[in-house]
Amino acid sequence: MKPETILITGACGYVGRLVVAELARTRRDGEVLIAADVVTPSALTAEVEHLVVDVRDPGLPSLMVARGHGGDPPRGHRGAGEGAEGAALAYAVDVEGTRNVLAGCVACGARKIVISSSGAAYGYHADNDALLTEDSPLRGNDAFPYSRHKRLVEELLAAHRVEHPALGQLVFRLCSVLGAGVHTPITALFERPVILGLSDAATPFCFVWDEDVVACLVAGARDDHTGIYNLAGDGVMTLREIAHALGKRYVAVPARALEAGLGVLRRLGLTAYGPEQVRFLRYRPVLGSARARVAFPGRRLRTSREVFELYRRSHG
Repeated sequence: MKPETILITGACGYVGRLVVAELARTRRDGEVLIAADVVTPSALTAEVEHLVVDVRDPGLPSLMVARGHGGDPPRGHRGAGEGAEGAALAYAVDVEGTRNVLAGCVACGARKIVISSSGAAYGYHADNDALLTEDSPLRGNDAFPYSRHKRLVEELLAAHRVEHPALGQLVFRLCSVLGAGVHTPITALFERPVILGLSDAATPFCFVWDEDVVACLVAGARDDHTGIYNLAGDGVMTLREIAHALGKRYVAVPARALEAGLGVLRRLGLTAYGPEQVRFLRYRPVLGSARARVAFPGRRLRTSREVFELYRRSHG
């Protein structure tokens, strides 16, 4: 029987490194693990082969076909457009890179693709469901490139489910991921001396612990599960509660005042953020993960408050 091959893209990213480490730690007999990214990881392991390739590289599907048929581990190259910056680079990696990987999966006859998507794909909207389920509409905001890109990726995945039904898909929509080593724009909000919020919005956050995400991704790569699942801890914490838990001062201002202030600061070149960022705070998507709890009964997701307490202790 041909050994199972698992290709991990973005293997040098934060979650990617954790996934590679867990796959290597629990490696099964005959299982081939290939970690792909644009750089060689600093810590090489004997259990994992390494492929230096850009997901935007048009040669990636051919590399996947060659490796899928048992050839020597190929060496790719970084794709065109490395000098691109900002939103254009993010689009190229997130959207076109996913399109490229999907093409490679189809070309090499992959059994399944496992995707870490985001609750940002639902978008930041005043009329979002109070608790977003996997059946809620995906309306990622054009004002937020990350949110827009996640929606576009999900549209690509939906089209592939119709056009290439033989390729199984397992999609996890993640809420805000916290962990001992996580540093994101969201955790940056919590790291400021004073936490700024809105007087006319509670700004609820739901959280998931990085180890819980990794456990689901690793299990999903090996088992027969397919489908779409939100991954989020039960419950929420408001921004005021977060500030209190961290022992920090919380300052709440009206949304319109913050919009005006950000507009002035951006015009003066003092911040990259504009008035649209108020929507990010005002209309937080809150994910329900009841479907994941039914599908993966042996994998407990910590609650949002449990996750934040672990984060607080690890960053104390």
